[in-house]
Amino acid sequence: MTPLRTLLLLGAIALTVAPALGHPTAPTAAELARGRMLVAFGGCNDCHTPGWRESDGAVPVQAWMSGSTIGFRGPWGTAYPSNVRLRFQEVDESQWLAMVRTRAGRPPMIWHDLRALDVADQRAIYRFIRSLGPAGVAAPNDLDPDQTPKTPSYELVPSSPPPP
Repeated sequence: MTPLRTLLLLGAIALTVAPALGHPTAPTAAELARGRMLVAFGGCNDCHTPGWRESDGAVPVQAWMSGSTIGFRGPWGTAYPSNVRLRFQEVDESQWLAMVRTRAGRPPMIWHDLRALDVADQRAIYRFIRSLGPAGVAAPNDLDPDQTPKTPSYELVPSSPPPP
């Protein structure tokens, strides 16, 4: 085999194997559209986009997923919706996929629902949000149960013990 044919064959193999190994490729328009739909339909904006609930979802996409200073307070303490756009500048796609597989967190974050999605959908969410670029500021740090938030918060207190 000639050196050129060997090089072409190795290139073709790399292009075929790399996506299967989780090496990121450039997002397609279809992936970005899918990610946008999943973020909207999955309720991500409900917590992670300032003013989403108050505006009945009329927040421009340029402001989506930039975190919130409104906390969610319950027996676990107070959790603040992170600025996912800033976070996705710090983690790569493989780190995001690992977070989805392994992470748990304080309510109301729904890591368990993200795990129910297939990898292509999890990847589409990451790629869409990352495509928006960084915006906003970091959300406040979560607070322990004995700390009182200095920001507005929703009180989420169960009326009865959760089922086992």
